[in-house]
Order: sequence, then C-alpha cells, then structure tokens
Amino acid sequence: MPRDSLDTTLKQVFGYDDFRPGQRQVVEALVAGRSAAAIFPTGSGKSLCYQLPALHLPHLTLVVSPLLALMQDQLDFLTRHGIAAASIDSRQSREEASAVMEGVRRGEIRVLMISVERLKNERFRAFLRQVPVSLLVVDEAHCLSEWGHNFRPDYLKLPDYQREFGIPQALLLTATATPRVIEDMRKSFAIAADDVTLTGFYRPNLNLLVQPVPAEQRARALRDWLRPRLEGPSPQPSIVYVTLQKRAEQLAAYLGKAGIDARAYHAGMPSDARDALQQAFMAGEVNCIVATIAFGMGIDKANIRNVVHVDLPKSIENYSQEIGRAGRDGQPSDCLMLGGRDALAALENFVYGDTPERDGIVRVLETIREAAPQGQWELTLNALSQHSNIRPLPLKTLLVQLELRGVIAPRYAYFAEYRFQYRLEPEALIGHFDGERRDFVAAIVEAAPRAKTWCSLDLEALARLGAERGLDVARPRVIRALEYFSDKGWIALESKQMTEVYAISQPDIDVAGLADALFDYFRDKERAEIARLEAMLALFESDQCLSRRLAEYFGDAHAPQQCGHCSACQGQVARLPGGEAPAPLDAEQVAALCRPLLDRIAASDDAPAPSVDLLTRFLTGLTTPLLTKLKARQLDGFAALEAWPYAEVREALNQQFAG
Repeated sequence: MPRDSLDTTLKQVFGYDDFRPGQRQVVEALVAGRSAAAIFPTGSGKSLCYQLPALHLPHLTLVVSPLLALMQDQLDFLTRHGIAAASIDSRQSREEASAVMEGVRRGEIRVLMISVERLKNERFRAFLRQVPVSLLVVDEAHCLSEWGHNFRPDYLKLPDYQREFGIPQALLLTATATPRVIEDMRKSFAIAADDVTLTGFYRPNLNLLVQPVPAEQRARALRDWLRPRLEGPSPQPSIVYVTLQKRAEQLAAYLGKAGIDARAYHAGMPSDARDALQQAFMAGEVNCIVATIAFGMGIDKANIRNVVHVDLPKSIENYSQEIGRAGRDGQPSDCLMLGGRDALAALENFVYGDTPERDGIVRVLETIREAAPQGQWELTLNALSQHSNIRPLPLKTLLVQLELRGVIAPRYAYFAEYRFQYRLEPEALIGHFDGERRDFVAAIVEAAPRAKTWCSLDLEALARLGAERGLDVARPRVIRALEYFSDKGWIALESKQMTEVYAISQPDIDVAGLADALFDYFRDKERAEIARLEAMLALFESDQCLSRRLAEYFGDAHAPQQCGHCSACQGQVARLPGGEAPAPLDAEQVAALCRPLLDRIAASDDAPAPSVDLLTRFLTGLTTPLLTKLKARQLDGFAALEAWPYAEVREALNQQFAG
C-alpha cells in the first residue's frame, strides 16, 4: 500500500500531520500482511498502530484487552474519530451483545474489543467461526509471558485461538516488557525480529526522584511537597499512589484537613462514584487523586505534572507504567518515590501466597486420573479451587501448565446452568411454532419450572422428556433455541457456572513425579517474583542515573549515561528506610496463635489436615479457598504476624511441628 494512502488516513481521520516514532514501521508491516509487535512507553501512541490499519484491512480487527477501562477509553477515541467500533463485555445484556454481533456480521463494525475470557464462551466462539477476522490485537501483551508482570494464564492460549479462528495476522502491544518477555511474546506468535519495534523507554521530561522518608513522617512530607504544586490559580494535576484502600482514604482526608483538595479512589468504591471522580480529574475539576493502582488504566490526560509513590510499587514494571502517566504533553514532570522497606514483607507475602501447596497439586492430578476412564475431565474453576485449596489465578496457571506438558487438552466450555424469565406467557411462546418444533419448545417449557419469576432449565429432565416423546433435545439445539428466544425478546436469558471440558491425553500420569515438577515450577516463579522486588529496591537505591537504569531494565541501551535531572544525577543517592524491625519469633508463641484455626479445622467434617503453609498463610493474613470456607478472618490469630516475612513465620512453624 502506498505510503501516501496511510498519510492521508492519518491526516483525514485522526488529524495528525505525521506519525510518532515507531508507528509507521508497525503500521506498514500490518498493511503489508505481516504480524508485528510494538513496545512503546506509556502514552506514546500504541493504539494508533491498530486503529489506522483497521481502516485498510479487509475484515474485522479483534482487540483483546485486559480491562474494561482500557476498552472504554479506546472506544471513546474511535467514536470521536468516526470509526465504527464496539465491545462485548460483562456489563452488557444478552440483547446488547447480540446487537453488536449482528453489526459485525453485516460489516458495520470494523473494530471489536473483548476480554480474553470471552474466547471461552461457546456462543461467542460459534459467532467468531462465522465472521472473517483480519487482525488479532493483543493489548498489554506482556500478560503473555510467565516472566512478565501481571501474567495471565489465559493469554497463553491466544496463539491457539489465532490458529483456530484462522486469523492471519497478530499485533502485540505493551509498554512494559523486558528483553526476556519480548522474546516470549515474539516466539508465541512467530513474529519476525525485524517486525518488533521498540522506541526506547527514556523520557527526557520525567524527573525521577527518590526521597525515602520514614513511614511515620511520610504524610507530612507529602503534604509539604504537594502544597506549592497545588496552590494558586494553576494547580498541577497530580496522582498519589498507595497500596491499600484504607490508606487512600486516610491520606486524602489528611491532605483535605491541610487545605489540599485531594480525593480517594480505589476499587472498593461504587463504580459510578469512581467514574464520576475520574471524569472530574480528566476535566480539571479535581487536581489531586490519592489512589490504589485501580486508578490509571485508561487515563490519557496529557498534563499530569506529578506522580507520587507513598508506598513501594509492586515491581519496576508497575512503577514504569504508573510514572508513564505523567508528562504526556512533553512538559517537565516530577515522579517522586517516598516509600521505604517497611511494606516489603507485605509485598513478599503476596508472592508466597500465590504458590500452591504440593498437596493441592496432588489433589488436582488425582482428580484427572480418576476421570481418565471417561477420556475427558469436566471442571468448574470455583469447585476445583475449593477442592484443591488453590487460589483461582494460580489454579489457572496450573491448568495451562498441564496443557503445555501434554497431560490435558482443552475441548470446549459450556455453562452448566441456564435460567430465564418469560417476557410473554409460555403458551404464547409455544404458539410461535408448529409440528415437531412446537413439541420441542413445549418440552423445554415443561423442563423449566417457574420459581416466582425465574425458570431454571433441568437438562436431565429435558433429556427424559425427549426420550419419552422421540424429540431431538441435544444440548447444542437447546442452547440455540434459548438464544433465539432471547434474541426475539420472548425471554430474558442468564447463564451461570462455566464448565470447562478437557480431553485427557495422558491417562497414566505419575502423580507424585508430576506434582514434584509442578511444585518446583511454582517455586521457581516465586523466586523470580522475589528477585523482581529486589531489582526494584536496587533501582531506587542506585548511585547511577535512575533514568538510565530504568531504560536498561527494559533493554533500551540508547538512554544517556546521565540524564542530569534524576535524584542520583543530582547527588542524592537514596537509602530506603526499613522501618522498625519486628521482634524475633518464638516458635511456641507462633504455634499458640494457630490454636483457633486448628480447633476450627478439627470441628470441621471435611477440612483436610492443616499444613505448615496453611498455618503460615493464616498468620500472615493471606487467604486461601479453605481459609475463606472456614471463615478464618473472624478468628484470633488471623494476620497476627502480617508484619513478619512469610519465610520467617514458616520456619518458626516448621521448628514447632517438625516430626
């Protein structure tokens, strides 16, 4: 395609005179029929890399995005520029989703945005097989890599989805990927090295400042630093990041009493209140937000002048993403880190909390072995999580690992439960059909007794009626009928309890050997996450240029040796305060704190024997499915040792319970 055609679209549709660095290279690869990856810093125009090609490619552009906020922000941008785009997401009714799918079928919608979980939906998968797709876009593509932050197990399946639905090209987008992660991404989608575009991570207008302050002095230091920036006729838009929701509220209230108009923002707030606050910040009506990391995705405000971390961020990748929201207009902006090591134990404990116990892995493998004679394995994630005492996210990771090791292979997923409300009387619904179809619909009505307003479909009862009356009541036909009724507006349909079906490829698995290998895999991940925290501390305490160190972490060797405007370049080398060291642990006292939980387990009919890791999680305030079921949060001892390192608590318990 001629370059001038792309330039014309850029000018006429998007209003830009020229591409930003890296954009042309990516766009030209896509319109030439190749897959590509764009690793650009936050705010550098990654989204245009698919938005412009979508107007030149013959069929649909399908965008997989991890967050609704990201989808909405990009949809709003596309709508403003007259590009037909839509999303299918969990907030929509079935009728709204049907309208979007019909728009795609008619070719009226050029860009469709979904979450990766949508690709498990049997209705949506059937729809995708009916429509041609030119390009699969993976936003936040670092989620593909087990060695990246925010790893999402379902993202590992995206290359298989690309093949299944015959999508010829892929585009991977991210702002935060180390060289190892980039290589993972590239190989997953067979992207040529020449079609991976990195524009560099150094941003000369960002001043990286590390001024660690002891925890008890942090609020006052923040107040004194912000006051001159927020006073006067032109207050500077500022974001203050903290770890905990409660801390966001407390700090916003403290700043408010000091005369600084600051508002708290976190995931625990009602969604309409969050949306209103975000809009007020975008419009300049509120200029200081004290937030957890729930605030930021989808924020495209050009003139944010200050980003402050009161607590340690979760990783260098998170830090890079969060400071990347500052200074998108190119003007000088300050990124201040006040946090110290006082919260390090809590960050490490979250890492340990996601490592499954070996016994839990064994329970999953034994369940597969028991299902082997049937040749397939059906599961609901929540039930398996309860059975194995493994949190849902690491459990998803375990299932993907079993796929990659050839133990199981995904076949399909379906909803175990369907229920509906009549929008017209059942007799009228049946009356729309004749002959065998009328008898078939009547059987559905009979097998779905009404309780007050909702009718729950009993598939086993329907199968019996079908056998008695000689009717085809195969599940796919029944589901298609219910969706047809819903599309016609005759019923309101709901589906629940996603059930995943796997083929068992290795029926004679060595449970003990495989459990050891998988447990070692999770321990390796645990060590890698702890190393990620240590790398972050090393960055903040570096005596070398912080801008250069940050760029090198992401494989960018083109940043200057000294930026001249970070705290290290200015001679202010940081030493992060550690806070007050917790007292040494006494093994007997630690064991005594476990007594309420041990008593509750003993009183339970089906709770497994307590392990050292379960007790450690209880004492450090980490939940598991079993602890949730036992309502352990209500017990004395829960989180009693949350200030102590997980490994230290586990060692004390090992000493007490050894042998």
